[in-house]
Order: sequence, then structure tokens, then C-alpha cells
Amino acid sequence: MELEAPQSFVTRQESDKVAFDNGFRRVHGEVDGWRRYGSTTAQGSIWVAHGNEGDWLLAIDHGGVLSEIGLELADLAGPGLGRFQFETLTGLYAAMPRLYELSVSLPDAPLLEFQNRTKDLPRSTEAERMVVQRVGQNIFRERLIDYWQGQCHLTGITDGALLRASHIVPWKDCESDEARLDVHNGLLLSALWDAAFDKGLVTFSEGGDPVFSDQLSENAASSLRSSMIQSSIQFTKAHLVRLSWHREFVFES
Repeated sequence: MELEAPQSFVTRQESDKVAFDNGFRRVHGEVDGWRRYGSTTAQGSIWVAHGNEGDWLLAIDHGGVLSEIGLELADLAGPGLGRFQFETLTGLYAAMPRLYELSVSLPDAPLLEFQNRTKDLPRSTEAERMVVQRVGQNIFRERLIDYWQGQCHLTGITDGALLRASHIVPWKDCESDEARLDVHNGLLLSALWDAAFDKGLVTFSEGGDPVFSDQLSENAASSLRSSMIQSSIQFTKAHLVRLSWHREFVFES
């Protein structure tokens, strides 16, 4: 495919708008028709290009985003680790919010954000360390909301007051801040499901299906089941590693 190179004024304006509207507001120039953008909040770079036949092209260099964004790769040469092709500008716009959500939430973006926010905070006393921990927990929640698109995927609940950032491997059992802040170590669950998961009364199978403990009353299990709008959650391999730990060390079989 031949690209419009250099980009026309109109194409450049449209490229800037789609990038700026979705968190990539740092322009790093244009090479061979690919206009490059970065972000102060999201990891990696993106490139936007326009084909001579009207298609819009997107390239990214974040491996984690590439593996989880769920778009079909285009067989096109260009920058980054992967490229995508859209027949219309509307199609490109539709893909951008999820790209940004993944870019700000996938490792190790939350860790870098935590280190930046806490680098000048004292940690001499227990009270000071608790302040640092709360900063980390708030970042973890914010990025889980981004990653899970603001909803409990089991119940469909989107009310922020009813959503909980659930660690799979608990904060105290993680060996590093990197592990504590990894969104693959977290689920965004409604309050009732979070309570059951945290106490080991429910866990998830390799296939993403809820598994209920024998210690859970039938009434409680029935209430949990009746709140579900789908029967399972689709997990990545990184989630499944941590869920295996949860089944072994937290779940009350």
C-alpha cells in the first residue's frame, strides 16, 4: 500500500486529532508518511498514517498492548511492533480508547506511576509507609478500572461505589511493588464477589469459570450465581498464573 507522504495539511490535522483525543499528545515528527505520537501518561509510541486509497493505518510499539488489544494485524511494512488497517477514520477512532486503556494499565506503567508519585514521600514510620501503600492501592484501582473498562465482567455492574479492586495474590504476599501493581494480579469485581473472592469462598478455573467453596452457604452461592450476566471471564496467561496461586493458597475447598 502506498502512503500519503508527506501527509497533507488535512491528514495531519486528522491524525493529530485522533491521537490528541485519546491521550497521545506529544508529536515526534513524521517519517515516510507515519506521524509519531507519545504520551505523558501512557507507555509506548503510536504512529498514524493515511493510505492513498483512503484507508487509515495505526502502528504501535507496546508488546503488551499488541497481545491484548484484539485487533487483526495488517500485513504492512512500517514502524512499531505491529500495524493495523482501518477502512474509515471512524474505525480508527473506535480502536483508540482501548489502546489507551491498555497503554496506561499494562505492566509496568502502574509501577512507574507509583514510583513517580512516591519518590519524595518519607517512609521512616509505619504511618508514613501506610500513606505510600495507599497511593499504590489507589493507582492499582485506577488502572484496574482502565484495564477492565470500568465494569465487573461477571455482573455488568459499572457503579464505581460498588466496584472493588481485588488482588489475586494479596498485597502482603507479593514479593515486590511490581507484583503488587501489576494489573494481571487484579480483578475488578462487584462488592459481593470481591468479598467472596478475598475470603477464599470463590475462585476461578483455568477456563475462567467461578468455582464455589464448600464453605459457602447455598443461599450465598445462589445469590452470587443470580447476579451473573455471563458465566465466565476471559483471562490472560498472566492472570491464570496468579489464579493458580489463589486456588492453592487462598481458596477454601
